[in-house]
Amino acid sequence: MLGQDFRRLWGAYGVSAAGSAVAMGALPLVALLVLHASAFQVSLLTALSAVASALIALPLGVRIEHRYKRPVMVTADLVRCAVLVSVPVAAACGGLTFVQLCAVGVLQTAASIAFDAASGAHLKALVRPEHRLRANSLFENTSWISVSAGPPVGGFLVGVLGATATMAVDAASFLGSALGVRRIRRPEPAPPAPGAAPRLGRDIAAGWRYLLRHPGLRPLFCNALLFGGAIMMASPLMAVLMLRDLGLTPWQYGLALGLPCLGGVLGSRLAPPLTRRFGQRRILLLSGVARTVWTVMLPLAPSGALGVCTIVAVDFGLLLAAGVFNPSFTTYRMQVTQDAFMSRVATSWSVGTKTCQAAFMIGGGLIAEATGVRGALLIAGALCLSSALLLPWRMTPTSTSGIPAPAVEQTPEEAPEHAPEQARSRADSP
Repeated sequence: MLGQDFRRLWGAYGVSAAGSAVAMGALPLVALLVLHASAFQVSLLTALSAVASALIALPLGVRIEHRYKRPVMVTADLVRCAVLVSVPVAAACGGLTFVQLCAVGVLQTAASIAFDAASGAHLKALVRPEHRLRANSLFENTSWISVSAGPPVGGFLVGVLGATATMAVDAASFLGSALGVRRIRRPEPAPPAPGAAPRLGRDIAAGWRYLLRHPGLRPLFCNALLFGGAIMMASPLMAVLMLRDLGLTPWQYGLALGLPCLGGVLGSRLAPPLTRRFGQRRILLLSGVARTVWTVMLPLAPSGALGVCTIVAVDFGLLLAAGVFNPSFTTYRMQVTQDAFMSRVATSWSVGTKTCQAAFMIGGGLIAEATGVRGALLIAGALCLSSALLLPWRMTPTSTSGIPAPAVEQTPEEAPEHAPEQARSRADSP
């Protein structure tokens, strides 16, 4: 149904997802266990990676838009492989520093933004519209399966081989991903042609205008800023809470990260049948609310085995709802974004969310220094809960008159082919 080339792309994604899952939280873990960083430094590491990589990636969306996508994906994989493998090499030589971890985080995140911008446009061209929800659900399901198994394996590797061992596994997985993408046989469609007088600033702004003027994407973007910011504010603090305050060992930490992801596996399997039964808009709203109610419970986790069970149960509920929400949202954004704006909208989305997350993480580190980790987690949970107010509760108009038209960036042969799909996309606006 989805074709052999999709299976090759899916396999490449599975390899990189498995490696990244084994190395989940690797940079904060290395900072904590090898360099003995403070809670603020752990938050700063993740925040700096997001901000600096966003500045690097911002002009990349325009460049990627008008290029073939597979070479971009392969290059991004190779960059991630190279920067990640530098960490265990430097550690083995006794020269690992906090500055190097920051540089690795920046380059890895920038390459990830570039890969995601290219892969979204590539997947849209590779898969027919009626199969996109199924394809996105398979990717989501693969991600959650990897994350379920990966952290316990990573925790075991950390305990046996040291904190940097998982980063070598992650580096190797990106090499495997690059080889998998290279195996795709179907020729890529020609990328959208640039305008007669391309200008970097104007082309960057076009992606933002499309995103912020679209009546369905705009509220979902605002929701993503607050929800994602609150989740990422809590993420490095949870490492501190579990490893220091609750006294978990690395393998217990990995188990507490991995087991809840079975909720994401279940959610991603449920997304297609639930969407078919209840409709895309209703599922986006219901799962969007359901994913916000859990984080506020994390600071209540007690010490010992009961605390671990509490964290696992809370994260399971969160990821079950997220597993339903994510493929439905990804399919919707793919449907309503015109082909000539796919990479720029994806880049603008990534840059906006990562920059906002960086601000939240810095704020979380400062709050944790002043009030303690549990106080900062409580604030993160309240912010996460309030993000439900920003979901697109009102029916949006179907007119897209304020959205930039791609006519000057499409060849005449492309425009008729995509016109019916664009009409359907507007009709599906939540």
